[in-house]
Amino acid sequence: MATFAFQQVDVFTAVPLLGNPLAVVRDADALSEARMAAFARWTNLSETAFLLRPTVAGADYRVRIFTTGGELPFAGLS
Repeated sequence: MATFAFQQVDVFTAVPLLGNPLAVVRDADALSEARMAAFARWTNLSETAFLLRPTVAGADYRVRIFTTGGELPFAGLS
């Protein structure tokens, strides 16, 4: 079974254990969309971010964001 590391971080706060918990998976290029969706369901957090190699020149990374219900086109505050 393949393994991969992730971190759970608290966003929208400067205080640990407050804010909105979010899972971040680095180097997620080997994960299929189905595996990303399954992992997001497993974490049961509001969002899970998967960091991938960039596809645009000059970018540091590409991100795909999933909730327990599926992939989001974009995440952020309005």
